[in-house]
Amino acid sequence: MTGKIKNIIILFIIIILLQSTFLSKTVYSQEVPSPVEPPSCTTSDCHSDLMQNTFIHDPVKENECALCHGELAGHNQNPGEFKFKEVDDIGELCYSCHDSFENNSFMHGPVEDGECTACHSPHGSSNKYQLLDQGSDLCFICHEPDIMSGKFAHGPADTGGCLACHDPHSSDYAKNLRYKPPELCFMCHTNKKTELKEAKVIHKPAADNCVNCHNPHSNKHKYMLSEMVPALCFSCHKKKKENVQEAATKHGAIVVGKSCLNCHEAHASNIANRLSKAPMDLCLGCHNKSVRTDAGDVLANIKELLAKNRDHHGPIKRKDCSGCHNPHGSDEFRMLKEGYPSTFYMPFNEDNYKLCFKCHLKSIVQDPTTFKLTNFRNGNVNLHYKHVRQHKGRTCRACHETHASNFPKHIRENVPFGNWEFPVNYIKTETGGSCAPGCHKAKKYDREEEAINK
Repeated sequence: MTGKIKNIIILFIIIILLQSTFLSKTVYSQEVPSPVEPPSCTTSDCHSDLMQNTFIHDPVKENECALCHGELAGHNQNPGEFKFKEVDDIGELCYSCHDSFENNSFMHGPVEDGECTACHSPHGSSNKYQLLDQGSDLCFICHEPDIMSGKFAHGPADTGGCLACHDPHSSDYAKNLRYKPPELCFMCHTNKKTELKEAKVIHKPAADNCVNCHNPHSNKHKYMLSEMVPALCFSCHKKKKENVQEAATKHGAIVVGKSCLNCHEAHASNIANRLSKAPMDLCLGCHNKSVRTDAGDVLANIKELLAKNRDHHGPIKRKDCSGCHNPHGSDEFRMLKEGYPSTFYMPFNEDNYKLCFKCHLKSIVQDPTTFKLTNFRNGNVNLHYKHVRQHKGRTCRACHETHASNFPKHIRENVPFGNWEFPVNYIKTETGGSCAPGCHKAKKYDREEEAINK
């Protein structure tokens, strides 16, 4: 074989090898490529920020955007031209996954209008439940923040805990409350629930609804009271308001300190009229010292007087100061319920003794002679009639101490006569007695044998 032929054979082999390689490359380029999935909404350059929220709506978290937005061909390639439509009925869409609230009587406005996104972000937020804001800041997007402008605020409302009392969606109770007051209040104020349950005397507004007296959000008054006491009390107790305001003799306890609450419990008590203590204990809590009135008179230390004198007046024995006194005020002397003489001397008039005649018979001063009306007689001469039924009559207080004395029938040991405390010098005998006061010489009386006095 010549060299020329040899070279031709080698060249042919080289051509064959090159052709094989070329054909191989051509076949590979014609293979159908595997389909490439379009990027997801939340991992693309468009909506990647949605995954940065602390609380993310589950469809967003699971890349199931189509559950809410549906499919739209061409959006991934050209979002500017292919835009999703706005959701027509947000509520209906939400209820396709979430339970509705139609079975309750009261609906929160946004819920009723199907505007779930008024409070919730449909994608995610930094707040639990994808809320648009935290606590009361969310509520105040719609509700007036002025409800929290008072100096004294209710704890839950003050800390943005509106949901402690209100259901944000729906409720069986007005204002979307979780329970009907006062049960709602008892969720926290368990001590008041126990107090009202165990008490014998309950304040009706407290039993019905706490907001009768308290503002549930805030107020300028302590305890969020709607008004200061006594104005708050007078809003219901109209007659007491009239009594207190128009009384000529006012009870100091109503105008100092806690006013009505100096004596009464606001919610409940085991004592009639919701008194904080037994009536006499309550009175003696203040009248345990001498008290000077606005007129300059000095009231006795009644607690000391009762302790030192063993013969107590009937109402005192019953521990009932209100038997004679009106605790809210009166037009009479010393807040007495009826007329009672305030001076040593006074012309006789039945009206001046109305208080005494509530218990004692009027006839004790109507009949000049008697054998049965009174033991204070000389023979059959009625000495009550003789002392009282004059133009310058001696009043009850001339001889009797109305609270207590160490002498029978509450006879005084001393009688106040101006600045002089003159002694009565009363001596009791089996059938009568005698006295030698500053107003006359010693005189005796005897029921069985009439005493002769000169």
